[in-house]
Amino acid sequence: MIPACRGQASHPRSMSLWEHGLHLFRSAVGVVLPAPMLRRAMVLKTDGCPRLVVRDRAFPVRRNLYLVGFGKAVLGMAAAAEEILGDHLIQGVVSVPHGIRACLQQAGMEEMLLKPHSRIQVIEGAKHNLPDREALRAASMIRELAEGLTADDLLLVLVSGGGSALLPAPTPPILLEEKEKVTKLLASRGATIQELNTIRKALSLLKGGGLARAAYPAQVLSLILSDVIGNPVDIIASGPTVYSSTSAQGCLQILTKYNLLSILPRSVETVLSSSISDPSGPKDYSHVYNVVIGSNSLALEEAKHQAEDLGYWTLILSAAVCGEVSRVARLYSQLIQFVCLSTAGLGEGPLRDQVRGDLLKLAAELEIPGLNLVDPLKALQGLESERWVCLLAGGETTVQLQGNGKGGRNQELALQVALELHRAKATGAGYFLGRCEVLFLSGGTDGQDGPTEAAGAFSSQDLVDKAAQEGLDVETFLSNNDSYTFFSKFRNGHHLLLTGLTGTNVMDIQAILIRARDR
Repeated sequence: MIPACRGQASHPRSMSLWEHGLHLFRSAVGVVLPAPMLRRAMVLKTDGCPRLVVRDRAFPVRRNLYLVGFGKAVLGMAAAAEEILGDHLIQGVVSVPHGIRACLQQAGMEEMLLKPHSRIQVIEGAKHNLPDREALRAASMIRELAEGLTADDLLLVLVSGGGSALLPAPTPPILLEEKEKVTKLLASRGATIQELNTIRKALSLLKGGGLARAAYPAQVLSLILSDVIGNPVDIIASGPTVYSSTSAQGCLQILTKYNLLSILPRSVETVLSSSISDPSGPKDYSHVYNVVIGSNSLALEEAKHQAEDLGYWTLILSAAVCGEVSRVARLYSQLIQFVCLSTAGLGEGPLRDQVRGDLLKLAAELEIPGLNLVDPLKALQGLESERWVCLLAGGETTVQLQGNGKGGRNQELALQVALELHRAKATGAGYFLGRCEVLFLSGGTDGQDGPTEAAGAFSSQDLVDKAAQEGLDVETFLSNNDSYTFFSKFRNGHHLLLTGLTGTNVMDIQAILIRARDR
């Protein structure tokens, strides 16, 4: 487990890039831990009529509060909520990742655990981030609690990333295994999180506003920790408290795009067909108030602050990095080459212009929201050669599965960046990579990258050559989507980012650290 880092014992100049990268990741995760965020967002005022205040809204409370939650950060959110709400909370049910209580306890993070005799029941499920029987049981209990509420009640809903897997309630006659098969097929063919959640919502009882409908006529207050680019509340955890405009026709278009229509389970065809013939019209969601209380941008801002304290010239590229891992890796490789050229004093000239042109062209093709490199590249050209550079980004990339190896998008991205930098060393611009120390880090803020124990990995421009000395061929591992196996073997796993489950989730963080080598 990586708790928030409170400071550095060593002087920054004596620390390695690996230590700096780890500190930045810890800091980014620490600022989006659930309890501090919840306390900033929600206040119980007891003067006069007791009321729960969230931003510009006040909800009268008189021991009429119920709580449900689902997601990787929800256990810590629930612990903070119960402390704030006191006796006004009557009952609660939360669905959280398998093993998270033991992980938090082992890490000494008892503040994220519920107290003994809590009114909130905890169910752990979705092992390896996949829906399972325990998550299905939790979803049934949450649905039952919501359906029993009256107009006098207030339902507090805590939502974070991972909520989709932890709230599985397939629309009959679809079985859990059948729904899982469809989402796995989509993921394996490179579907985006938005596309995956669109399909999940259409096949679910509680997603796509289903939980809000079940709780009516009770008031619903939903506090959301975003793990989706742009913070769309209808997509996060598949929008259980948000009206869904998803249509069966839209779902069929997605399934057609990935050539899945011919292999759909019969039950899925039945549900989608019935939705086409009997579409659900707009619903009244005036009883619901949805609030995003934390996001990837908040984590990146904290990492930027810490990097500047360490002496880096720092830039946040985007909090919405998306796209296929190999193309994003090429973008990062070209950025690193540009910085190394500038650090070598070649901020001007045809070689710089070529790299700059290639970089801007690729950035335009990727269409990453918020990414505008024109001004940052000008600023990088003008930096003094001894200046340290830190480039930060966040978001969620996708992996096109070709093999049957073990890994996750962060480990695959780190390995792919290393390969791109290795290939670049044979070029004119790549020659200058040797004059710099370079560290690339990519990690999931939830502490779990795919079905592995790692949050992500570190890499550098020398990794491929060093791996070859150990008899490890990077391209072979990448062709089998086997990044975790590679990093586990390479240097006995030293390049893996191992944090344990962090208790939060705001997508991924990437950091590029560059400084000139001592000559």
